[in-house]
Amino acid sequence: MPTIRDVAERAGVSVGTVSHVLTGSGTVGKARRERVLAAIRDLNYRPNPIARSLKTRQTKMLGAVVSDITNPFYPQLVRGAEDAALKRHYILITVNTDDQVEREREVMAMLLARRVDGLLLVPSPNAKDRSHIQAALDGGTPLVAIDRYVEGIATDSVAVNNAKGVQMAMNHLIRLGHKRIAYLGANWELSNARQRRRGYEQALKEAGIRPDPAILCFGDFRQQSGYRLTKELCLRPSPPTAIFAGNAMMGMGALQAVQELGLKCPQEISVAMFDDLPFMNIVQPHPTAVSQPAYEIGVRAADLLIDRIEGKVKSREPQRIELDPELIVRASTGPVPAR
Repeated sequence: MPTIRDVAERAGVSVGTVSHVLTGSGTVGKARRERVLAAIRDLNYRPNPIARSLKTRQTKMLGAVVSDITNPFYPQLVRGAEDAALKRHYILITVNTDDQVEREREVMAMLLARRVDGLLLVPSPNAKDRSHIQAALDGGTPLVAIDRYVEGIATDSVAVNNAKGVQMAMNHLIRLGHKRIAYLGANWELSNARQRRRGYEQALKEAGIRPDPAILCFGDFRQQSGYRLTKELCLRPSPPTAIFAGNAMMGMGALQAVQELGLKCPQEISVAMFDDLPFMNIVQPHPTAVSQPAYEIGVRAADLLIDRIEGKVKSREPQRIELDPELIVRASTGPVPAR
């Protein structure tokens, strides 16, 4: 296997010059750079990443810790982060926690043992002890929280304005005449779940509608949860005229329950949800959804993390990037039915 010294000899330059060409550091003239690149191609030279990491103290690897890779929102986010990382010559390793804090601790320890240069983290709920996150930061590993914030720990973060997105959807339903709008929420300990509930309550308050605790329902951000809660709501003596689901997985469950009960959507009940996923155009009826820029969240998070790693962010204060959502109105919402 050819070495960096072989490349230097073939190109007629020093080992240091080859190193500068490989890393993009230093100033190398055009002619010498072209000779080095030609030698690399001729010899099919591949740098040794382990040897390089020992010298530079960087592995050019990032870890992405996500909560539920089966939720289509996260693959879009990870793809954005991966594209941004590759553009800057970093590799992204993605692991899943299933929203379990013990698994989060385990996979973070595994990634840190492999000396990743930084971490992207969708923090798990119900974590009263977040010492593993603080320990990573104290150990000098940059960390960016994505989609959710880390409670009690100051970290860089990239997320969407959740409350604003829910208010947009609620105002749309209220303009259609709905007053009895059920809310399907998730774990109160999740920062994005709290923000979405606040958006729901704020929209009702501004419209002068008193919230009904009986139609404020909580499960988790999974399809079965939305399905179960919607069936319970629709079988009550006084069902809601509209349902807003806290994410697309719960929204899909809600639509499934509505169809199984033989209800017409939106003629008898309207359904809207947070998150707009790639397959929405094949779901019937096409769902009204709050679209958050998942791919861009991933790109911005990876760029921020690499900027931290490379010392391009000078301030020690946590950087908080909040992106705007968009409401996409489709066929699953309509005027309030006459009853």
